[in-house]
Amino acid sequence: MTTIPFNNWQPISLEQTIALFDGAPFTWFIAGGYAVELFLGHSIREHDDVDVVVFREDQLAAQSWLKGWRLYAADPPGTLRPWLQDEFLPFGVHDIWGHRDGKQHWEMQLMLAESEHDRWFARFDEGIGGPRNDLFTTYNDVPSIRIEVQLLYKCRRPRPKDEADFAACLPLLSDDQCQWLATYIRRLFPDGHPWLDKLAR
Repeated sequence: MTTIPFNNWQPISLEQTIALFDGAPFTWFIAGGYAVELFLGHSIREHDDVDVVVFREDQLAAQSWLKGWRLYAADPPGTLRPWLQDEFLPFGVHDIWGHRDGKQHWEMQLMLAESEHDRWFARFDEGIGGPRNDLFTTYNDVPSIRIEVQLLYKCRRPRPKDEADFAACLPLLSDDQCQWLATYIRRLFPDGHPWLDKLAR
């Protein structure tokens, strides 16, 4: 358990995050609102934290890389407990919060992506996925989750900031990105979803 309140966040900056993982011997990429802005090429809103994704099989390499950080696993989801040294977190535990030694606030969120046999898949639906290396790309020279995948995650329970992110990205999405996103939104919401009409071209 941790004594730091869940809402006590003073995240490191995107630039600090990139510098922290620069040269890491494993795949990492930015997700969340910052991935949206890297795709857009400019800022559109404030952010609560920086989301960094690594593949589950690389989690211990990431743990080793983050020397000097106190790391906590969301196990079970909605709680936090210390992530033990060399402890391999199983499927179902996918969020890790952290802060540097001496800090009394949360500074970074690490998320675990799922993959098997060179294929990534969504933890909420294993039928959604593709080649492992297609989960991420580079926007503005920063490794980032592919924008259509990020928007798919955002469509599930869209908050006002998710609606704003979708509206900002929509004019820049390619036909292929729109088609990919619409296909999997229909899979998740067979009775319809407000974004589908906007994605139709």
